[in-house]
Amino acid sequence: MDQFLSCDWGTSSFRLWLVRTENAEILATKKSSKGIAATFNSLGEREKNNPEERLLFYLRIIGEAIDEIQQEQGISLAGVPLVISGMASSSIGMAELPYNSLPFGVDGKNIETACFEANAAFAHPVLLISGVKSNDDVMRGEETQLVGIIADSGAADVNGIYIFPGTHSKHIKVKDGQVTGFKTYMTGEIFDLLCRESILKGGIKKNEDLHHPNCLQRFKEGVRDAIDTNLLHQAFRVRTNDLFGKLSKKENFHYLSGLLLGAELESLSSAADLPVYVCSESHLQFRYETALDVLGIKNNAHVFPAGWAEEAVVRGQLKIYSHFNRNV
Repeated sequence: MDQFLSCDWGTSSFRLWLVRTENAEILATKKSSKGIAATFNSLGEREKNNPEERLLFYLRIIGEAIDEIQQEQGISLAGVPLVISGMASSSIGMAELPYNSLPFGVDGKNIETACFEANAAFAHPVLLISGVKSNDDVMRGEETQLVGIIADSGAADVNGIYIFPGTHSKHIKVKDGQVTGFKTYMTGEIFDLLCRESILKGGIKKNEDLHHPNCLQRFKEGVRDAIDTNLLHQAFRVRTNDLFGKLSKKENFHYLSGLLLGAELESLSSAADLPVYVCSESHLQFRYETALDVLGIKNNAHVFPAGWAEEAVVRGQLKIYSHFNRNV
């Protein structure tokens, strides 16, 4: 197998890559905002109630993206295998798969999957990857990223806490090659809701000026203010900062960001003996680096280069697929 198609289908995003198997090089990319939630909401009653019709509905959407790659590259991808991770295996996805329970091996060998053969309606064999659950938490997609990060790092000692920032940030604890626990933090979603829907929205202005000295100072202040304080009370300071003219709306935006990020990361202080690894999209990388520094954790942390978050999905899928196909 020289190539495979890699699909990361999240709640609010769709990403498809054509990948060279030998070195996991991404040859072509298709991205859209048509995530699993929007796709599920567009299902008719027949597709919702008929598993085969539902599967084909989702595969047709992927097929459209594959067709675009074929046309742009001037190639045929018929028969090229497709590997899918993320929310596609959820209750609102193409086929619901049961979660793997902890402990979960970071080599990906014991991951729950489903295979679908190529047919006249969809000319690609499909491997659908499920997620992982603990007694009180779940994840779909980050487990595949974790497999890819560890496989690609080549580190002999993989113990530590792996952080995958996002709408719902995941902190995954790895010990002796096993995921032994993880926690979900609704940092991104809460930040978005406060900025768009709460009383705080009038006192902030979205901007990407974190490197500006004033904005950076306020971000750090927010991180510090999150330590040993009540977040629900402290968040109201964003309102009074604006009312009393203490901060500009741009500065207030970064103060709130720091406050929430500090609340997410503050618990790492009690796990100071474990190394911390951050695998982030580029627009969040500097925020996490800065917050870890403010909290005194940066010396024990490793932030993977920008781009690794995307590549980790591809490499994780490739690693998992190799357990099913000896020709990889």
